[in-house]
Amino acid sequence: MSDERGGRGGFGRSGQRPGGGRGRSSWQGRRPSENSDADEAAPTVIRGGTITKITAQVRDPKRSSVFLDGEFAFGISTDRVLERGLAPKDVLTEARVAELIALDTVDRAIAAGMDLLSYRPRATKELRDRLARKGFAEPAVDAAIERLTGWGYLNDGDFARRWVENRAEHRPRGTRLLAQELRHKGIDRELIGETLEEADIDELAAALQAGERKAQSYAKLEPAVARRRLSGFLARRGFNGAVVRQATDQLLSDDFEDDEDEPLDE
Repeated sequence: MSDERGGRGGFGRSGQRPGGGRGRSSWQGRRPSENSDADEAAPTVIRGGTITKITAQVRDPKRSSVFLDGEFAFGISTDRVLERGLAPKDVLTEARVAELIALDTVDRAIAAGMDLLSYRPRATKELRDRLARKGFAEPAVDAAIERLTGWGYLNDGDFARRWVENRAEHRPRGTRLLAQELRHKGIDRELIGETLEEADIDELAAALQAGERKAQSYAKLEPAVARRRLSGFLARRGFNGAVVRQATDQLLSDDFEDDEDEPLDE
């Protein structure tokens, strides 16, 4: 399932900065007027000033554009505007503006993380990497991960358990490959071991389930060819040699071995 789409709530498409904006450097000197829906990306230069206007953004009414001294300064969620009591004629220091921008960046990182999690569960490292790829700086990513973990949306133990259960139901494989997949997702080895031990996977049953259709598709092949292909398939699914041999014997016995045992018609 593809989940490469940009998130909702104004945090952008692939190739753009968080917030979906182009940033001041790409405006080539063009400044947004107070009557325009300004770009919401964090400014390259943070400055203080007096709030002259706060407007809802056309592309995302849940966000507001804040103008200082008649020029667009930064974008921020409307909830933050209300929470911080921002209003025209307020004087913002450079430090206050930097604080508001930092808060908004964390908010957008959290929204991006929630959007990614809405498609499917993810491991902590996987989500951290995806947020970094979207352009969020490490402090914002750390804060978002901490918040999402605290809310229960991120839980590597639960993720590992669901991963193993899903594989067992839809695409059976051996514990060796399951462990490899979970390591690739960033799950630590100790947690992987605990998860697989708790799952108590019957590898032979899983191998028989995984190889059943393959064995049927090999029914018209020479026995040696069918055995080689089925064994290779099961090995690639992470089953150990003993399980592969036993499963291959059982799956191919009806097609080949039983025929040899039938008495000839007299």
